[in-house]
Amino acid sequence: MTAQPIVAHCHPFVVGVDTHARNHVYATIDSSNGALLDTQSFPVSSTGINRAVNWVARRTQGAADTLWVIEGAATYGAILAGTVAAHGFPVTEAPRMSKKQNRGVGKTDALDAQRLARASLPLPVDKLRHPRLHEGIRQGLRILVTARSSMAKDRTRSVNALNALVRCNALGIDARKKLTGSQITEVSRWREREKELSLRIARAEAVRLAKHILDLDQHLTANEQQLDELVRVSEAAPLLGEIGFKAITAAKCFVAWSHEGRVRDEAAFACLAGVNPIPASSGNTTRYRINRGGDRSLNSALHMAAITRMTYDEETLIYVEKRRTEGKSNREIRRCIKRYLARRIFKIFSISAQIDEVPVAA
Repeated sequence: MTAQPIVAHCHPFVVGVDTHARNHVYATIDSSNGALLDTQSFPVSSTGINRAVNWVARRTQGAADTLWVIEGAATYGAILAGTVAAHGFPVTEAPRMSKKQNRGVGKTDALDAQRLARASLPLPVDKLRHPRLHEGIRQGLRILVTARSSMAKDRTRSVNALNALVRCNALGIDARKKLTGSQITEVSRWREREKELSLRIARAEAVRLAKHILDLDQHLTANEQQLDELVRVSEAAPLLGEIGFKAITAAKCFVAWSHEGRVRDEAAFACLAGVNPIPASSGNTTRYRINRGGDRSLNSALHMAAITRMTYDEETLIYVEKRRTEGKSNREIRRCIKRYLARRIFKIFSISAQIDEVPVAA
């Protein structure tokens, strides 16, 4: 079995970046011996980032294979990662590190940047975590998915608050069960009435909450339409033809996958989704359990797709009955289906990306 090439053998220099809201701290490491060349802090601005790139170039003799290891490549370091990639440098997300490494050493931004760079040196090159692309359709979908999550949570909080309000105050509406859409619309149309002070305030607050819920419903509908339009012109378009997938779930999957090469294979994509089987055997019992890690948004999308298939897809229903006869629980069967979906999604995205890369004949 051939040994996998590691970062120290493939990249002459490694730059660790500890990112923050105002300043990023950079540490340049010589891969051949792990020696620290220099550390420096630059402001988080286009000018500051360009100065940082030039600073690194001077200390690495302009080596094009210098690897940038950026902490928070999807948050504070997103703009930096995009700029560095545009300059042609390889970029990777910071590896996971144990806090035990700080014991007896201390913690500063400069030390953190050095640790990021040195922790990457022994890693196999094919195990590096490539950041998502922050441009075009991918970034648009990511923004819409994040906004939808925020609006959905806000709507849930508002509905719960409205339910509690009408149950605790005699406002003249049947609240023994959760309020329906028509009841919320009815509340939003209430007018002021001459009542006791507390009831008048409760009534006004109920109207405000109801109107806020209806506004969020409109925004969520518009959000879904935008998601559908963008998904249909992306590599995720074929996913809409699969049972259990709509624009929202397809967008979540595509945002996590991002682009060809970010995830090395379908097994890694399953691990990213948190649907890879985790051994949980003991004694004479051989079983696997659900992975509770990974991208929870992606896992949620696969979960909803699996439930839909287990309810409406004939082929999946046959599979469910087969696994039940083997003694599998519903949770274990659902885990198996989610693992299959991860494999299917990765294959669809990979084929779509390859098709898009094929040049059209003149």
